[in-house]
Amino acid sequence: RAHLYKKLVALTGMTPVEFIRKIRIQRAAQLLKKSQLTVSEVAYKVGFNNRKYFTKYFKQEYNMLPSVFANIENN
Repeated sequence: RAHLYKKLVALTGMTPVEFIRKIRIQRAAQLLKKSQLTVSEVAYKVGFNNRKYFTKYFKQEYNMLPSVFANIENN
């Protein structure tokens, strides 16, 4: 477990939790682009139980709210 943690940090510069969260946020961006799901539905599909936390991390990654991202991508 410790070896995996150190290896992942060395390769990505992120902790395992951060790495997994980033992948989940990227998947959410794909879903927002390609589907008509609401932000809450997308958040739940990628594993966030709280829309507030999803929005926080999405904004951190893409510098915009997920609702704005979805509107830009779907227009």
